[in-house]
Amino acid sequence: MILSDRDITNALRTGRITISPKIDSKTQLGSCSVDLRLGKQFRIFNHSKFAYIDPNNPKLSTDMMAEVKIKDGEPFILQPGDFVLATTMETVTLPNDLVGRLEGRSSLGRLGIVVHSTASIFDPGWQGMVVMELGNMGRMPVALYPGMRICSMTFEELSSPAQVPYSKKRAAKYIGQNTPLASKITQDK
Repeated sequence: MILSDRDITNALRTGRITISPKIDSKTQLGSCSVDLRLGKQFRIFNHSKFAYIDPNNPKLSTDMMAEVKIKDGEPFILQPGDFVLATTMETVTLPNDLVGRLEGRSSLGRLGIVVHSTASIFDPGWQGMVVMELGNMGRMPVALYPGMRICSMTFEELSSPAQVPYSKKRAAKYIGQNTPLASKITQDK
């Protein structure tokens, strides 16, 4: 069951879901979702330095990608065909019986912006900054500004609390992230 605006408001009020900084209900609360705002941190590929991506290379996160921070009021220009990691301004903590699902905003989708390629699920027990996989599927560059509403998160109840929530998993590679971390696929076992 997807939580309604009424249920989301109650979950935020009681602390079942925490979003920091606190959302502006007038602009960020939808009928069944919360809009999250674009942060200032991006991680981009150094594609001119490498011929290909090797998921078995442990230097993937350190050498292949660079972090970029945008100043207030300045845009991040997402070029056609580009793929970057980006953060939201908000940090989200989910209880053990809710799943968060990230969705793009239609207004940006109509400009060719995709906010997630595959990773739209935030497991029960998630804690951290939301990181998006931004892509520009269009033919023209698009200016993205920190603070703009970039995506929406919906919340779905599980049939029972997760036995091993994300925060308790040994392999929780991205728990507590506060920056767009590069892939940690080399840690997969």
